[in-house]
Amino acid sequence: MTATRSQRAVLPRPAATDGRGPQPIAPDCRGLNFYLIDHAFRDLLRLYTPEALLDHLQPYLHRMGELAGGRLDELAHTADKHPPVLQARDRYGRDEQWIEYHPAYRELERVAFGEFGMHAMSHRGGVLDWPEPLPPIAKYAFQYLFTQAEFGLMCPVSVTDTSTHLLIQFGSEALKRRFVPHMLSQDLSELWKGTQFMTEKSGGSDVGAIETLARRDGDHWRLYGEKWFCSHTDAEVALLLARPEGAPPGTGGLGLFAMPRRLEDGSPNDYRIVRLKDKLGSRSMASGEIVLQGALAYQVGALDRGLKQMLEQVNLSRLSHGVRAAAMMRRCLNESLQAARHRQAFGRRLIDLPLMRRQLAKLIVPTEQALSVFAFTAALMQRASEGEAAAARVLRILTPLLKFRSCRDNIRVATGAMEVRGGNGYVEDWVNARLVRDAHLGVLWEGTSNINALDAITRAVGKEGAQVALAEALRECLSAAEGVPAQFRERLRGVVDRAADFAAQVAADPQREALARQAASGLYHAASAVLLAWEGSRLGAAGGDARRLVTARLVLEHRLASPFAGGEEAWERDTWDRRATDLLLREDTVSLPQAAEAVSA
Repeated sequence: MTATRSQRAVLPRPAATDGRGPQPIAPDCRGLNFYLIDHAFRDLLRLYTPEALLDHLQPYLHRMGELAGGRLDELAHTADKHPPVLQARDRYGRDEQWIEYHPAYRELERVAFGEFGMHAMSHRGGVLDWPEPLPPIAKYAFQYLFTQAEFGLMCPVSVTDTSTHLLIQFGSEALKRRFVPHMLSQDLSELWKGTQFMTEKSGGSDVGAIETLARRDGDHWRLYGEKWFCSHTDAEVALLLARPEGAPPGTGGLGLFAMPRRLEDGSPNDYRIVRLKDKLGSRSMASGEIVLQGALAYQVGALDRGLKQMLEQVNLSRLSHGVRAAAMMRRCLNESLQAARHRQAFGRRLIDLPLMRRQLAKLIVPTEQALSVFAFTAALMQRASEGEAAAARVLRILTPLLKFRSCRDNIRVATGAMEVRGGNGYVEDWVNARLVRDAHLGVLWEGTSNINALDAITRAVGKEGAQVALAEALRECLSAAEGVPAQFRERLRGVVDRAADFAAQVAADPQREALARQAASGLYHAASAVLLAWEGSRLGAAGGDARRLVTARLVLEHRLASPFAGGEEAWERDTWDRRATDLLLREDTVSLPQAAEAVSA
């Protein structure tokens, strides 16, 4: 579908009226189609998705975009206000623990699991009427749109998807026969949702400190201990790490186990939900604490490879978190554009005020960075699954980089968007307050910022040399970006080389560990700048919008350069910034010659 001019940015919409003219309060994005208004996302889908598949998915993407901007957004607001409640006993006094959800949350589940099958689409054919499993870019496209309305439910969707992956990869044939068909069902009466439980009081980021004990009992195992932070607490199947009796300490002694919520006769398994967490964000979804009292569980894969197997799920979840961060930043940006275009102050629209334009540009840059990196990473995942070794090496480092940087950027973007909305952004009637609360979760789940930076630098770079493969992939993109001016292309090559060299130096010296976050940020910014330039040149060469090329230079100027320039240099950069911002905020197409001229100035 070709975008019309009016679809190239947030669709203009007059403020609501009450018969006395426009209201002074700017509208939000509810009622808009989140797919149609997202020109950047639609542009990138054309670059990264096979044409026949994208043509087939168009009606479903339109449907999801309409739902996300309408009914799902309403349901998410309601579910956030009515969090789940733990019921310990039934009316007969039996310990039939269950979690009670608001009907709004159940309707969100029906759309995610039932109508769209987001948990199953990458594992089997038939979802959305496509005969084969859908590639990662398609799965994450739907996650991206859904998350712009509802963040909390994406945890159950993602962990069901990733738990199924682990069982297919490492489970016995008996385990797969028992669990996988239920976990891939779109019939909610037959569906078994999955989850992962790792965190303990003694072992959060330090997984090797896990104390949960696994004791063999015939053909299965019994688990004893506590899990401290269990999101999607009442899932039908939980994958968790435990230490088999007699196993050595540390991560090498951990095994991976599948624990059903109910036994084969329908009775509850031997673990107890102690309480639900009263969380800052993702309030619609139940996170809790459990006590394992001899719960029956099944061994998954080799007992001495439990953590290595679980890390496959962790890495998939990290990529999903990067997609969710990109999605929330897009919602924040769109909300900001709506407010700035419809709010009047000092006799002018907010969007016409110089400082507001600068602030909007600062929201645009990290939003587009995350979109580019997630789309490129999803494409790499498909190539890696087809056996391409180089793609697997680049995927290894881009996954923690995306999780680390996009989740941190999401907090700043959410806060900036709240400020654009003004005082209303701090009020729970509007989506901004929920976006701010939800944004903070990304820097905690699946590893804090420190853990992901260390994974990227000390392990992916230090142990596997993954920065070499990343730099080579980026150089290939630059070589293919024929519309990028030669001088700017060389500048990008130099940034890639410096970022890779700095990461290698930090990884090689244990005394420089404190620089791991700086090194990881450098790699992410360099990679995103190259991808933005490559995408902008390709889109522009095809007659489309090339503004991503302008965004690439903004990444260099503001995320990889010193902010302390003074005098004439500061004035010159400000002049260029204002010109670049004008291009980014245009509602019509930026041609490749226009973008190329801007980055050469």
